[in-house]
Amino acid sequence: MKGRFRNDATAMVADAADASTVYARGYFGTLSGSTLTLDRPETTYLSEMKRIDLVDERDRPVEWPTVYRHALRAEAGFPIRYLVYRDLRQRGYVVRSGPWEGAFAVLPRGGVLNKTPSKYWVVPVSERTNLSVEELREIRSRAQGARKNLLLAVVDEESDLTYYRVREVVPKGTLPPVATSATFPAFVADDRVFVHDVDGVETLGRGAAYGSRVGSRLELSLLESVHLMEVGRLSLRDAKSHRPVPLEHLKARARRLDPDFPERLAAYRALRARGLIVKTGFKYGAHFRAYLRDPEQSHAKYLVRAVPVRFATPWPLVAGAVRLAQGVRKEHLFAVVDGPETVAFLSLERIRP
Repeated sequence: MKGRFRNDATAMVADAADASTVYARGYFGTLSGSTLTLDRPETTYLSEMKRIDLVDERDRPVEWPTVYRHALRAEAGFPIRYLVYRDLRQRGYVVRSGPWEGAFAVLPRGGVLNKTPSKYWVVPVSERTNLSVEELREIRSRAQGARKNLLLAVVDEESDLTYYRVREVVPKGTLPPVATSATFPAFVADDRVFVHDVDGVETLGRGAAYGSRVGSRLELSLLESVHLMEVGRLSLRDAKSHRPVPLEHLKARARRLDPDFPERLAAYRALRARGLIVKTGFKYGAHFRAYLRDPEQSHAKYLVRAVPVRFATPWPLVAGAVRLAQGVRKEHLFAVVDGPETVAFLSLERIRP
């Protein structure tokens, strides 16, 4: 089968029989009458796999290295994109360019073009780029609107691929609201708050899963304490001076100690409002670990990192966080904060398509 190679690294197959054969064996190209047009990844792949013989306008043979060099000149970022295309084709998928520039639509194995809906939208990514949460939300929204599974195909420096499924989730636990309208006395010292009141220790600690029991007292983080003061369950005094500590003073103290405090607080509120039990994720390098039910009877479902909506981070850090979460049988979530009351949860999960 022969094709006419173009300088932009695309090709045309004019012979009707050849065009039909190339198209039928994997739905390569676009048929228009008896002519088949191949895009850049298709041309490069078919040439590399020796499934088509390419010639130039003078009928001289064009070998694969020449095809690849033309593709590199014609398209910025082609090496990353082609590696993803090649890998998906080698896995037995039908792959089409689209739904937007640089992305691929991937049919399920055995799917029929124009009859079977695509299974995935795949976006090629280099490990040397940063993950932008804002851009990730935008493309996830497109995929969700079209009812497609969004995959990010991250290519590392050794040309190995890792696929991440991206979803927006609505985590929901079983913890009921605090079963009291009482306000309990508490004291702040440095970066923590403690409760001695017996009813407070029992209600907030055992009943509502706040803080940690240390002897007969309940120790709370500044984050938990701010939240409890916001909902009217804590009355706070300075442990040294015994003077009242207003909520805004406690928030200011927390912000001085933790630059991520505003985002963490918004995420904490959102998780608690959805009935999850929220504990520190320090041991896992995350902001929180979140439980669907009693931590004494279950493992955490999520590891959560609270980030602002315009957050960006290097891919190696993301890869490590996701790998760690799945290694301990948890799901990695970005809690994307777009204001004190607006939090969306994005899940990144490493999969093998």
